[in-house]
Amino acid sequence: MATYTCLLLFFGIHDTVYDFLTPFDNKLRITFVVFMFSFVFPVVNILVLYKLKRIPSITLSERKDRTYPYIVTALFYFGLFYLLMDVNIWPSIKLFIIGGGLAILLTALVNLKYKISAHMVGLGGLLGILISVSYLIKFNMTPYYVAVIVAAGITGTARLVLNEHRPAQLYLGFLMGLVIQAGLFFSFQTFTFA
Repeated sequence: MATYTCLLLFFGIHDTVYDFLTPFDNKLRITFVVFMFSFVFPVVNILVLYKLKRIPSITLSERKDRTYPYIVTALFYFGLFYLLMDVNIWPSIKLFIIGGGLAILLTALVNLKYKISAHMVGLGGLLGILISVSYLIKFNMTPYYVAVIVAAGITGTARLVLNEHRPAQLYLGFLMGLVIQAGLFFSFQTFTFA
């Protein structure tokens, strides 16, 4: 979701401050680094755990198999945030990275007792970011809200059909991601637009 957020803010939404005031090369570099830390490294971690027989499946279907990969993924997000701290980019980009790390860490903690959908945490977080950025830069993102909600519906339905989650686990995940990201943005409004 972090990579999708970068792609959307940098390349999908036109005529905004992200479009005009960020050089194209910087957008590409930042998106690539975000992709590596938020997708490639976590996937490699899961594959290594599977090869070492620490987890029985790469799908992480069992609640007990999810905690460690989630914690490591959160650490990748925090590492990415640390890497980007001194980079001259929009603070809102740094904020959604730290929000992603917090959301994943909280997912890992909740997962100790109750299985929730990390897919829905990510989609809820994406919606929270879009709502927040839309408010901050005064840009209408309604079509993007609709697209994320439809994607969440399709993803949630797929998770139900696969018997990976119950409806409450999907709703809780989506709400948690939305509240964490929007809560961070609205708590640090002056920081995000500085």
